[in-house]
Formats: sequence, structure tokens, C-alpha cells
Amino acid sequence: MSNPNQTAPFSPQDCLVAVMIATSASDLDVGTAELVSIQRIVNHMPIFADYDLDHVAVILDAVFSMLEEEDGLDSLFGIVKSYLPPNLYDTAYALACDIAAADGRLDQAELELLAEMRYELDISRLHAAAIETGARARHKVI
Repeated sequence: MSNPNQTAPFSPQDCLVAVMIATSASDLDVGTAELVSIQRIVNHMPIFADYDLDHVAVILDAVFSMLEEEDGLDSLFGIVKSYLPPNLYDTAYALACDIAAADGRLDQAELELLAEMRYELDISRLHAAAIETGARARHKVI
């Protein structure tokens, strides 16, 4: 799956991982906190119960390859909308928000990606606000 032009479809879990990776890469600084968060999420969330953690590296390569292309983000959202069931769009957005909040700061590139994701996945502003508030609450420090 390292080739973004692959013929094999992404699994729904692959799509969720891809969204998290794209969120982490949006600010051009894939930080340790974000990578650890992705690993923790894949290790502990029920939606990833049967997912091979080693496959994250394959999706990482595929996402980075896509994002190097001019229309890479459009390609990513095309894959997500093709292979992720719509009832999991809010899950994808929630995971993206958790990754964006993982390092304790949100920069403009992350905010723009989240805005694009809300639009592409048709996340209502009210639902997005609730998801974002939850992510902020989970990632606060004392």
C-alpha cells in the first residue's frame, strides 16, 4: 500500500490512520507526541482491535506520497470518502482533533486541515464544536 495509486482499497481502519497521519503532517512537523498518540489510539481503541500496528508504517508512506502531490489532500479525502463508511466520518474527525491537540498547540496548517476535513466529511459546525471541545479537554495539562 505504499503506492497511493494502488488498486487495493484502504480498509476503514486504514482511512482512520491516514487521517491521523495527515493531521500530524499538516504542520510539516510530525512530532513525537503525535506519533505516540497515533500508536496509543491504534493500540487501545476498539475500532482498531483487529488492526496490525505494523500496517501504520505502510499507511504513513502512502499518505506522505499523496501529500507530496499537488492535489494530494484531494486524493486523501477521495480515498477516505470511498472506503470509510459515512457513519465513521465523525470518528475520523475526532481522531484528527486528538492528534492535532496531542502536542499541546494548534497551528494554522492544522486548523486549515481540520476546517477542510469538516467540509469534506460534512461534519456540522455543532458536532465539530463538541468534538473539538472533547479533544481540548482530553489533552489539557496542569
